[in-house]
Amino acid sequence: MEERDVTDSQGTTWTCVQAYSGLSDDAAQVKGNENKYWVVCTPSGGAQSVRIQLENDWQHACSDETLLNQIATAQSD
Repeated sequence: MEERDVTDSQGTTWTCVQAYSGLSDDAAQVKGNENKYWVVCTPSGGAQSVRIQLENDWQHACSDETLLNQIATAQSD
């Protein structure tokens, strides 16, 4: 499974990977939404990892800005 790194405005680099990588895609699929998958993003600093929902081809189709916005939203929840 591919990882993707993005860096936020505070200089924290987030490494994102589809949850349950190594298992079937079904394991990471959001229940009730066949086009969304759970993605876990882990920061380089002291912040806590977050779990977000993204579209199937998020590694290529999702912009850095969208990914960072999803991370920020998950942190505020």
